[in-house]
Amino acid sequence: MKISKQNAEHYIWGDQCDGWHLVKNNNVSVIHERMPANTSEVRHYHKQAQQFFFVLSGRATIEVNNERIILNPNEGIEIPPLVPHQMMNESNGDVEFLVISQPNSKGDRVLIDK
Repeated sequence: MKISKQNAEHYIWGDQCDGWHLVKNNNVSVIHERMPANTSEVRHYHKQAQQFFFVLSGRATIEVNNERIILNPNEGIEIPPLVPHQMMNESNGDVEFLVISQPNSKGDRVLIDK
């Protein structure tokens, strides 16, 4: 079956950020996410999941091991397990991106106090 934002399972997280589950099983997760201007995810790491973030539109900032990296459209970054990271939108517009997790990261996240 064809999948898109229009028919995918939708959820809201953080400060009015959107997520759409494009693929959701135990082995892999693909989520299309939207972050409004000046929002951020909480700093965390995953015990087992490796993740790949790929920006579709907008400009994202991701902090990986205390290093800030700017991701523009059609740019991505892989985050291995156990590596602290935090996605942020410090721009004045929305950012949309894909998050691919293998295995599925549900229940695998450990929050980090800043």
